[in-house]
Amino acid sequence: MSLLARLERQKEHEEQKQQTSASPHRQVDPFVKLKGKIHEELVSEIDSKLLKSLDQDSSKTKELKDKVSQVVQRVINEEQVTLSRAESQQLLNQIIDEVIGFGPINSLILDPEVSEIMVNGPKQVFVERNGCLELTEITFRDNEHVMHIIEKIVAPLGRRIDESSPMVDARLPDGSRVNAIIPPLALTGPTVTIRKFAVNPLTVEDLINFGTLTVEVAEFIAACVQARLNIVVSGGTGSGKTTLLNVLSSFIPADERIVTIEDAAELRLRQTHVVSLESRPPNIEGKGAITIRDLVRNSLRMRPDRIVIGEVRGGEALDMLQAMNTGHDGSLTTGHANSPRDMLARLETMVLMAGMDLPVRAIREQIASAIDLIIQQARLKDGSRKIVQITEVQGIEGEVITLQDIFVYERGALRATGIRPKCAEKIAGRGIKLPVNLFM
Repeated sequence: MSLLARLERQKEHEEQKQQTSASPHRQVDPFVKLKGKIHEELVSEIDSKLLKSLDQDSSKTKELKDKVSQVVQRVINEEQVTLSRAESQQLLNQIIDEVIGFGPINSLILDPEVSEIMVNGPKQVFVERNGCLELTEITFRDNEHVMHIIEKIVAPLGRRIDESSPMVDARLPDGSRVNAIIPPLALTGPTVTIRKFAVNPLTVEDLINFGTLTVEVAEFIAACVQARLNIVVSGGTGSGKTTLLNVLSSFIPADERIVTIEDAAELRLRQTHVVSLESRPPNIEGKGAITIRDLVRNSLRMRPDRIVIGEVRGGEALDMLQAMNTGHDGSLTTGHANSPRDMLARLETMVLMAGMDLPVRAIREQIASAIDLIIQQARLKDGSRKIVQITEVQGIEGEVITLQDIFVYERGALRATGIRPKCAEKIAGRGIKLPVNLFM
């Protein structure tokens, strides 16, 4: 949908709101009549070429903001409305947010302290700050207003959302992930969940300062990445898996070719030789989908030194394990699980999802020989995100994959278990020296 069409729709919304706001039981927006007049002027006066160019050229934003500001000020003078400076600025910000930004939630998207935004219908907007949920005072007018914002997000990406396709995954221009689901599936009204994308990716120093891991553990996992161990980051939703994966990827030497594969591009690696691949959903006709599994297979033909998969959740697990077992050491990925043992069970299930009729023992042998290390991440009750386990996959005995904890979070700290891992020999073989007392 073009920006011009969005302006026209916004004008219709303002007119509908003006008609319904007469009810004595509704909270009346003091700016509603003025907004309607302003949107009418914007539709008639702003050059359609400027609106169209805005979708491709963000440098036009300032020019459009200046034009909107002029129209707002002129309408205020023509209507002879007395507004304080604060009210005028509030009105201008609301109009700009509707025209250029994402309406009522635009301020939340720009707020660096907000990590997640949850719109539960038009009258309830929650945010996550410092790991804790809180209800905001922000509301939408109605379901149509929420739908208008969802369409502004998905339309530039060539995606659609309607009754025939009531769910959509998308991302904002800054990379933030967006999930939207609408009626009849969402009974409370259009529901939007936005996971913010950090402007400056967190570094290992940040994670140490936050208490996610210790200096000693950071030194160990950096050595594991440099020694080309295959590592899986496991954890629940929102536990910080992707952030940790980004930090792990930063330890990859700069002279290696890295291929990243994601559903929604979030990883931001600082190395020079990085090829980023992103899956593609089916088009309106239900064709043209490119899955993570397709990309994993293709990446093997791209001469990668490292393959970094944002998350495995299906049949691509089989291709990933085969890649790890056929010379692509040092691969990294994440998966949803509540413990390292659960992560292995999930990998078994995902391999079976590939449609291959493999015996369980064969699958477990593949996993045991491919995976070297599982890092378990968790979000604690206070909202903090911690590494709670670092577990080595030591092999297989009979039908059971043997695991050994190297570091465990207990009594408020991540501590060594006192057992020297087998991978220490591989790390030393790469010429990487670790402190003698690291595992004591």
